[in-house]
Formats: sequence, structure tokens, C-alpha cells
Amino acid sequence: MDRPLDKQITALSKISKVIVSDMYLEDILKLIVNVTAEMMDSKICSLMLIDYKTKQLVIRATQSMSDAYNKKLPLKIGEGIAGKAAKENKPIIVKDIAKEKEYKHKDIAEKENLSSLLCVPLSVKNRVIGVINCYTSKPHDFTETEVTILTSIANQAAVAIENTELAIKSRLAKEELETRKKIERAKGIIMKDEGKTEEEAYLKLQKYSMDNRKSLREVAEAVILAADIKK
Repeated sequence: MDRPLDKQITALSKISKVIVSDMYLEDILKLIVNVTAEMMDSKICSLMLIDYKTKQLVIRATQSMSDAYNKKLPLKIGEGIAGKAAKENKPIIVKDIAKEKEYKHKDIAEKENLSSLLCVPLSVKNRVIGVINCYTSKPHDFTETEVTILTSIANQAAVAIENTELAIKSRLAKEELETRKKIERAKGIIMKDEGKTEEEAYLKLQKYSMDNRKSLREVAEAVILAADIKK
């Protein structure tokens, strides 16, 4: 049975707003699974992202209250239904989880009374970054419309996630550049005031940082502030 059109429009609208929001990534992921679960009438909806260091899919958000499900082990790319959907970059429907050979964690599915599954990849410019899983508690024939709608949600979610991660990387790069500038300025002050070489000035900053459990940036800022006060 297709989901009501108003639910679909509302879900897509909410996620569209997330794309241009300044919410934290964890909040974005939580909103996506909550909106998707409501729209799809899912007992459990989870969002898994690829950890590129381990090449595994890890659950990053779910509206499920099940500790057993939420603590499921990561899946390798190509492993299980989610891993297969990520590897092949296409939606996968499982009518009966209990009878699906490739489905992992059948014990958890039985415990949580999970019956059918629709798994859709999160893809940005044909690059998969994760998947969305929608489970029903009763056998369900997912329609082409439902697959299309969930794919639209997944595509928008992927853009929101990508934008947020790019913003984080940009902010970190900016902070790193500012830190380097402050350390360079602090070294210059020490070199001028104490007649030290560049290496000696840096080692002094580093030692003070370690002895006082302060970051190099904090130490550099203190040196700069002290120099400005002397002026």
C-alpha cells in the first residue's frame, strides 16, 4: 500500500530544510531517521554511514529503543543486505527477513519482531556514503512508489550529510590555519625577546604546553597577549 502523498511531501520538505540548515551532523541524522520512520510507518529506521578507515557500515542514527539493534556490529561493504546495497548502489527489498540467507543478525530481527526490509543507499554524485534501512513489523510488499520516495529521501539526506561534513572540514582547516599563524607569531616574539632560534622557541612553547596541559594554541595566545600588554 502506498504511503499518503501528504506524508511524502512533508517528509521531503523537512529533509530539504535540513540541507540548508546549520544543525550538527548527529541532529541531522536523528531528524532524518525520525521523519523517514514516520513517513514509511517503520518499526525501526536506521541510518548507516561508511567508516572509510575500516571500510565498514556503522549505525549512526536510529529511532529504535532496542539496545540489541542499536549495538549491532558494523557490516563490511558487500556483507549482509545493507553492505550489498552499498556495494551495488541500488535499493534492496527483503519480504521475509527470517528466510533471507544474506541477512545478518536474524536473532535480533526475531527478538524485535522485524519482518520486511527496504534498504536504500545514500549516494552523492554516484558515490555511496551509507544506507537507510526501513523495517516493518508485518510482511509488507514495498511498492515502486515507496522505493522511489525513500530513494529521494536518501539522496537528499546524502547531500545534507555531505554538506555538513564539508563544512566541518572547512571549519577545522580554518582553525588549523589560525593556530599555525598564532604559533608562528608566538615563536617570533620569543625569538626576539629571548634571542632564541626558531627551533628553541618552538620547543619552549611545546614544553610549556605539555607541563601545563594546555594546547599549543592556548600557549601561543598567552604569549601574544603578554606581548601586547607590554606595548
